[in-house]
Amino acid sequence: MGKYDYDLIVIGGGAGGFVSSKLAAGLGKKVAMIEKDRLGGECTLTGCVPSKTLIHTSQIAQEIRNAKKYGLTIDSTAHINTDHVMAHVRSVVQKVYDGHPPEAFQKLGIDVLFGAPQFIDNQQIELNGKRLSAKNFIVSTGSSPLIPPIEGIDTIPFLTNQTVFDLERLPLSMIVLGGGPIGTELGSAFSLLGIDVSIVDQFERILNREDGELVDILSSKLIEDGIKLITGYTPLKLASKDRKITLTIQNSKNQTQEIKADSLLIAIGRKANVEGLNLESAGVEYTLKGIKTNHTLRTTAPNIYACGDVVGPYQFSHVAEYQAIIATQNALFPIKKRVDYQHAAWCTFTSPEIAHAGLTEREARETYGDKIKIFRYEYRNIDRGVTDVADTGMSKFICDPRGNLIGAHILGARAGDLIHEAQIAKSLGIPFYKLYSVIHIYPTFTDVVKHAAKLCYIDRLQNNPFLRLLRKLL
Repeated sequence: MGKYDYDLIVIGGGAGGFVSSKLAAGLGKKVAMIEKDRLGGECTLTGCVPSKTLIHTSQIAQEIRNAKKYGLTIDSTAHINTDHVMAHVRSVVQKVYDGHPPEAFQKLGIDVLFGAPQFIDNQQIELNGKRLSAKNFIVSTGSSPLIPPIEGIDTIPFLTNQTVFDLERLPLSMIVLGGGPIGTELGSAFSLLGIDVSIVDQFERILNREDGELVDILSSKLIEDGIKLITGYTPLKLASKDRKITLTIQNSKNQTQEIKADSLLIAIGRKANVEGLNLESAGVEYTLKGIKTNHTLRTTAPNIYACGDVVGPYQFSHVAEYQAIIATQNALFPIKKRVDYQHAAWCTFTSPEIAHAGLTEREARETYGDKIKIFRYEYRNIDRGVTDVADTGMSKFICDPRGNLIGAHILGARAGDLIHEAQIAKSLGIPFYKLYSVIHIYPTFTDVVKHAAKLCYIDRLQNNPFLRLLRKLL
């Protein structure tokens, strides 16, 4: 290897770091992975794993309350005790964490080191008083909750996704500041667990990156389930009195109102974890939004790459893994690959879920004008939606003039799973109407894809010039 201690040093032991270090080790490179605290990153410890566990538990609680609609009767004295919910969440996190201990990486030939590294230059770092060198580096340090400079925030014991899962008992009421994926997911879950939840967002709609039509349906369902949605308001100040938190908010017309609750969850956004790395000494440019990279995920230092939340533009574990593969290959090989987010997809696990792949209707019209075609199908019209009493939701597929998918959006049960059929067709350039010819198992929720594809197929037939001429002749 020459003058370097390692071929590659990966800074960050989360999703991106896992993939980068394993891939490099698999290619025969000498690799070290450095983590400040515990392996697993945001997703395992304070993100995906605990939130999805909480969401699943909350949905079970909701089903118990709604047992009557399934023909079941529960004793009127029955009470859902939530005292042990958060302990259950933490036990699941521990189980997942135990699944990837440092020893598992060391068996693969990866040196796992703990501490807070600082760059000395672009090929050396200092860790725990020692200098380590590498031919290449990958920075995958993730992100943290962004705390807004609201008047009085220093006097309030607020929660974030990093601390909310440490609660021993659930509060009676909660203000969720932020109507993005984290705020709506956790707000939805806590509401189903019996907490009085108010979600406050500065935009006129929650989940402002999602398709507006589906968000409107989701918002109605969340309100029906008891959540107070307060949109178009920005926070002014916070205060605490008689064990209650008071949030003063203001809209664009300078109208103000106060909201009171037992707890406050801040979920307005994320900031890149760049502090303390001394990136300046390595020649790496960055802002709080992320490390500056080009289309190959190379930073402004020629031998340092970055991936995951610390880069953006999408802060999801699956995007971090995608970026990690490209960053690692580009760090180790001369032929460079470009990142392509054209087929980025994600799901927000509210109740019901809302999944997203490609352009929204608004974005599609901005690009294609009125030439787009939209095919919708409602959950209430599929038999599985009826059998499972899961009839809230709709699939929505947006096609270009040739019938190729440019956007796919699903609101409803299993949306995060169902979106993959459209995602595969979109990514591989398979015309949407061809999905209708694929045998789908009955009865499943995939009918919201199949029947929408059938509408596309019929539309194609109706607009076929030969068939139109034949109809005229007949």
